[in-house]
Amino acid sequence: MTPRGLIFDKDGTLFDFHATWGGWSRGLIEAEADGDGMRAQAIAAALGYDLDAGRFAADSLVIASTAGEIADAMLPHLPGRNRAALIARMNARAAEAPQVPAVPLGPLFADLAARGLALGLVTNDSEAPARAHLGGAGVAAAFGFVAGADSGFGAKPAPGQLLACARAMRLAPGDCAMIGDSLHDLHAARAAGMIAIGVLTGMAPRAALEPHADIVLPDIGALPGWLDAHDITKA
Repeated sequence: MTPRGLIFDKDGTLFDFHATWGGWSRGLIEAEADGDGMRAQAIAAALGYDLDAGRFAADSLVIASTAGEIADAMLPHLPGRNRAALIARMNARAAEAPQVPAVPLGPLFADLAARGLALGLVTNDSEAPARAHLGGAGVAAAFGFVAGADSGFGAKPAPGQLLACARAMRLAPGDCAMIGDSLHDLHAARAAGMIAIGVLTGMAPRAALEPHADIVLPDIGALPGWLDAHDITKA
């Protein structure tokens, strides 16, 4: 367990999932439902979202899905809507969504960069909103590679994004660790031959992540301590 590169998921990993997407999702659903309460409830049910509580179910497909997959779940309740136009509206709204960092991100990524670690980000969100979120948080420059589900490398749990990131960082997959809050992240790490690190700032509980992870941390703020404990950066 000696990574030279760290690859991060975004939602539920860099940013707290519920705090970021709970209220935003209600706005999206209500806007697409055009004021039709029954339609809004049907869309919410399809997404595993409680409109009244503003929270997602633990098994909501939104947690690790691509924009296209989420749109596909919504479209049966939006007759006549165009899929590409819906995805475009979702991406535009997502790019403007205020992000709530899981931990202070600036000091963390400064610490990781000072250790000489290569940093990348792969997400099942689309690339444009992902870059907007990183820029809004002031950490875009920390990442040498950013890929979304629409970047041409596939989407998690397939390993394509992770392998592309490793190539961009000029590292072997076994020299990289994938850090994420979902089973999609951990399964992608395994498929890519990378260290799998789970965090608890998403929807999945420790019991769900542990069988698939090399280690489960409370949040990404615990990474420096974990690295120190394993002398990871010492040759």
